Amino acid sequence: MAIDRSLIGKESEEVVFEVEKGAIRKFAEAIGDPTPAYQRGEIAPPTFPTTFRIPIPGLSLELSRVLHGEQEYTFQRPIRAGDRVRCKSRVVDVYEKEGRLGRMTFLVTEIEGRDEAGELVFTGRSTVIVR
Repeated sequence: MAIDRSLIGKESEEVVFEVEKGAIRKFAEAIGDPTPAYQRGEIAPPTFPTTFRIPIPGLSLELSRVLHGEQEYTFQRPIRAGDRVRCKSRVVDVYEKEGRLGRMTFLVTEIEGRDEAGELVFTGRSTVIVR
């Protein structure tokens, strides 16, 4: 197994992300979303939290061996320009499956983002596959 199951439950430190209009506009352009509020940088597209990179202690991946499996987000409210979002990430599962090219390790992480008042803004769940 490429990732030790003892990492399940391991959490990152809290990281604060300041959401800027320019970052929202660039992300909207990169994904080709013409929604006016995104293009003006007012409201972030739903997959914008993908840009929030948070290292989890003890977890390192060789990116050339990583495939994107799936990703989902649940929002309590939209992310807006000017928001300061406090985020934490954690490992929720590590498991193996046999594929056509051999054994693959699946890493499932969750992220949580809260506003400055501590109110939940979004949660996300991501699965990556390590070949």
